Amino acid sequence: MAKARRRCANGKSGAGEAGGGDRASLYQEVTDRIVAELEAGRVPWVQPWVNAQAGLGLPRNAATGRHYSGINILILWAAVIDKAYPSQRWLTFRQALDLGGAVRKGERATTVVFADRFIPEEERERARRDGDDPHAIPFLKRFSVFNIAQCDGLPESAFPVLRPVREREIVPRAEALMEATGAHILVRGNKACYSPSLDAVQMPPQTAFFQQIDYYRTGFHELGHWTGHPSRLNRDQSGSFGSDLYAREELVAEMASAFVCAALDIVPTVRHADYIADWLTVLRGDNRAIFRAASQASKASDFILAFEQAARPDAEKVAA
Repeated sequence: MAKARRRCANGKSGAGEAGGGDRASLYQEVTDRIVAELEAGRVPWVQPWVNAQAGLGLPRNAATGRHYSGINILILWAAVIDKAYPSQRWLTFRQALDLGGAVRKGERATTVVFADRFIPEEERERARRDGDDPHAIPFLKRFSVFNIAQCDGLPESAFPVLRPVREREIVPRAEALMEATGAHILVRGNKACYSPSLDAVQMPPQTAFFQQIDYYRTGFHELGHWTGHPSRLNRDQSGSFGSDLYAREELVAEMASAFVCAALDIVPTVRHADYIADWLTVLRGDNRAIFRAASQASKASDFILAFEQAARPDAEKVAA
């Protein structure tokens, strides 16, 4: 998500009643951030995995225990994902001090909002004079909050109780095939990618995926890219992000993953829906592009699936 207006951890301004103009700009500011995410093909409330180490759940205030609501959930989830914070718990600068801790110098805040209504004194007087009900005026406040990972010296009570780590939901056939390829697969970090220069695939841990089956769908997408290395099927992978060549390679990897998954009885899904617009541009400009991509994807999936056949005992090969 686009970054919120931030400030250094000095405990000063950042919370205050918003006037009409500022209230309108605050609504627009938050709306623009959500629209930017959607236009970029990312749905702010749906992620294939959490980029942070934080577990699933609603963000909470570490001092009061209350969970945030409404738009603040999206804002704080986005911050957890963007900054890879390991917790869904947040504090104001003052709350951190009150708990005996402190926000580390140089840490930047995340801006959340509070909506309410109030009745000005002059409106109360008018209502008493006219004998009717007073009209409340809506207002917004900005608040600057910090993840507990940005603080030092907090008591144990500020930290969530750690949940047991989930067990992996292994699909034996898919697991065996990924291993049989001999590809250099690094299970670490929070991003899935293939590096042509290192000839290595990086994958988040399987338990970091909301649906663990997506670990295999994503893994075979990245192995689809892996087949394009010069030592294998030698596809042109020099395209930069957003280019026509990049979109074509992504289309090949996406279909290759679908073909491999179907062969393994794993229901294929679109793992990279944010590339759809780029694919449409390629296909509209070249009526042969889908034929070439499908052909290359078929070769890639055959290349991957061949490792399963090679790994079988001789008796199984004959039976197959």
